[in-house]
Amino acid sequence: MSERRRPVDRPRRAALDVLTAVRVEDAYANLVLPQVLRKHGLEGRDAALATELASGAIRMQGLYDPVIDASLTKPKLQAGVRDVLRLGAHQLLSMRVPDHAAISTSVDLVRGSVGQGPAGLVNAVLRKISRRTLADWVAEVTPDRSVDLHGHLAVAHSHPRWVVDALGEALGDDDDLEALLAADNAPPRVTLAARPGLSDVAELEAAGGARTGRSPYAVELAGGDPAGIPAVAEGRAGVQDEGSQVVAIAMTEAPLTGRDERWLDLCAGPGGKAALLAALAAQRGAHLVANERQPHRATLVASALRAVPAGTAHVLAGDGTRPPWVPGTFDRVLVDAPCSGLGALRRRAESRWRRTPEDVQVLVGLQQVLLDVAIDSVRPGGIVVYATCSPVLAETTEVVAAVLGRRGDTEEVDRFQLWPHRDGTDAMFAATLRRRPLA
Repeated sequence: MSERRRPVDRPRRAALDVLTAVRVEDAYANLVLPQVLRKHGLEGRDAALATELASGAIRMQGLYDPVIDASLTKPKLQAGVRDVLRLGAHQLLSMRVPDHAAISTSVDLVRGSVGQGPAGLVNAVLRKISRRTLADWVAEVTPDRSVDLHGHLAVAHSHPRWVVDALGEALGDDDDLEALLAADNAPPRVTLAARPGLSDVAELEAAGGARTGRSPYAVELAGGDPAGIPAVAEGRAGVQDEGSQVVAIAMTEAPLTGRDERWLDLCAGPGGKAALLAALAAQRGAHLVANERQPHRATLVASALRAVPAGTAHVLAGDGTRPPWVPGTFDRVLVDAPCSGLGALRRRAESRWRRTPEDVQVLVGLQQVLLDVAIDSVRPGGIVVYATCSPVLAETTEVVAAVLGRRGDTEEVDRFQLWPHRDGTDAMFAATLRRRPLA
């Protein structure tokens, strides 16, 4: 008689589908996950389990892979089998899943997704992994921290070595580098922004949010689906990290003399900052132009702006490096430049494995061009805020220094760098510049 197989656990099957989509299709886990949860009909605790399994396995693969490799008798491993082993390792080392359940469900999963052949291997490898604690495995597979601190932290906290080096450089020393890497591995709570004049913090508190104090418009949700909150569903509030809110506020609050009526968000997609800016513009009698190069992202911006008063803002789908407007048109400009995203690794776990140092160099060239365009777009005496969701010096202070170094018409008046481990936000950088008034 053939062996009777147990049905594959749905949350684990869903988590494997996410890992497969990320690996095969270059999907983003946070975008594909809702689709997968709907496909498998998962809600509540089952949805939360699938989310933690997928996110954790992707986030921590830089540690789990050396553990898996140390538990193999032969080095070659099918990619689909490795995905199952990453899910199993996450359950054994980082979740409160009993060993027998983590192992047996992983064996069922590989049988259902790959076939009977690798079942014995998965069983043997996970049994070996289960015999040691996470701390024991970290000691086993990482370099000696006293000899190679960055190498040790890279494996122990599952970041590429070059990213650890770049973050250490941005921090200025290694004193709290480990705290930053740990914060990158802690999934953030959902933060909402109450768009002024359309919603307020009290309304979001009544829906289950809690004030944080970092942004006057922000609340954190302990759980639940934000789309179920009326203010969010109607566009009067939106999901937005507090660091992003603080950047938008900085653009609106920088001291300005003279006219203050024309605002520009040069790289507006997907629209969170533009929506907050537009709400603030409406209260001050200003008009916002939200420009976004990619048409599908421009559509997202338009959706984000759907609740702002008519005539307050309009969306352009255009290349920010070749703007259609006359130089000196605007009083305030935000350039939230495309960047490596290394300041938001807690949100997009797979980004750390996709970015390379070469990517950063390509982005730096674009960032400098966009900052030049932003300065050209603002009138003399006007304000430009240059921002990135990256703390990497090449994308932040060095971009600002390079652009200001070749221009004599602009000065830096303020700068800040936020950090997940210090501020509870994404690692947003912002520099406020003023185009010098004409003599």
